[in-house]
Amino acid sequence: MGTAGYGQQYPGTFGYFLRSTQTYPGTAGRTQGCTDPGGKLIDRVEAETMEQNQEFHSILEVNRKSLEDGERRALIWGLAGGNRQVPVITATLPVDRSCQYPKESFPHFNGLCESIIVMNGINAPKVVECLGSDGCKYRQLAKSGNDDLRQDAVMEQFFGLVNTLLQDHSDTRKRRLKIRTYKVVPFTPSAGVLEWVDGTIPLGEYLIGSTRNGGAHGRYRKTDWPFLACRDHMIIGKDKRKAFQKVCENFRPVMHLFFLERFSRPADWFEKRLAYSRSVAASSMVGYIVGLGDRHSMNILIDQATAEVVHIDLGVAFEQGLTLKTPERVPFRLTSDIVDGMGVTGVEGVFRRCCEETLSVMRTNKEALLTIIEVFIHDPLYKWALSPLKALQRQKESDDDDTSDVDSPDDENEGNKDAARALMRVKQKLDGYEEGEMRSIQGQVQQLIQYSMDSERLSQMYPG
Repeated sequence: MGTAGYGQQYPGTFGYFLRSTQTYPGTAGRTQGCTDPGGKLIDRVEAETMEQNQEFHSILEVNRKSLEDGERRALIWGLAGGNRQVPVITATLPVDRSCQYPKESFPHFNGLCESIIVMNGINAPKVVECLGSDGCKYRQLAKSGNDDLRQDAVMEQFFGLVNTLLQDHSDTRKRRLKIRTYKVVPFTPSAGVLEWVDGTIPLGEYLIGSTRNGGAHGRYRKTDWPFLACRDHMIIGKDKRKAFQKVCENFRPVMHLFFLERFSRPADWFEKRLAYSRSVAASSMVGYIVGLGDRHSMNILIDQATAEVVHIDLGVAFEQGLTLKTPERVPFRLTSDIVDGMGVTGVEGVFRRCCEETLSVMRTNKEALLTIIEVFIHDPLYKWALSPLKALQRQKESDDDDTSDVDSPDDENEGNKDAARALMRVKQKLDGYEEGEMRSIQGQVQQLIQYSMDSERLSQMYPG
């Protein structure tokens, strides 16, 4: 049963490694030599994925080029031609130990819908709908330009491992603790496709609206300050702590109303609020362990049907948030609106207990988690460390979108120079060390919650 037997399962993975030599000729060549000395497996996989690469290339063309409507339509319809048996790359594919995959065992790629939505952003990612052979439409986000999706893909794999561990432990299994994941398929170091998480809305869009002057705050707190006024007050305030306290007095939380709006039956309301608290707890602990940063309100989605949170844009990890222009000083996002959604008990009760259970499972299985992280941060194909320019672009304080993301010649050499430090910090967290002192699970959770809600730390952070 060889690796090539699972070619249908990992078309994006194989395709990415075949194309990775374009950017990392030395490292990719050494990798191929170590895993396949004779080159036979690589040749076989390359032949089997040739048609898949054509599909990927066409999707990239749809995303990258400024095409006229006729040209785009012709390209999209051209994707459906031929007799290809390419799986939908963002669909969940079954794994058969016998490597037997009949045609009907997974949805095949039948082309793209004509309509394409262009999203906001410097790189203008496109939302496309992939037509599957099962008659379903699979919405995908195609990104290219300055976005490197490889770290997002590895982080999602790490979240998947944590979910397996949580499922294996009785206390976390009965609480249904898990991290919501989605498919990420990098095509090249600068392009790829993500699974669109249907039925979700960014927390920021619900709270303050897409234009930052409405949302739930505008509907229910008409006498409160608008978001932009709060932001301006924080910028001009000399005493950040006093300015932050003033903002809190005039920008009261409304997240609890999300559940009242969508779940009218008391049983549903209670169940969804419980699911929300559990989801926030699990994602907070896992995010803390890997040092996940850039957790502003537009990078956290909430499922409108289940109330679970979904974290997106995972490009800032291993405490790289400390290198941002305005350093991130809290372990995870636990602002007043996040806490407000947990009900009158706030962080006490369900949230705290679920944090402790999640952290307990991770500390028990720290060797497995450290192995995955060590492989990732030492992988020469990945550049997880933020360059100064990328760190600056993460927090743009102006509306100037003309700055391009150009790597300096030393970026490749400097990319993993902090790998040992990052791995050591993750190990310290899993061992319970905080500020040089070892904590119990309860003590560590208490300190993390305290730091995340500390007004002094929150007042020093980037408003948003």
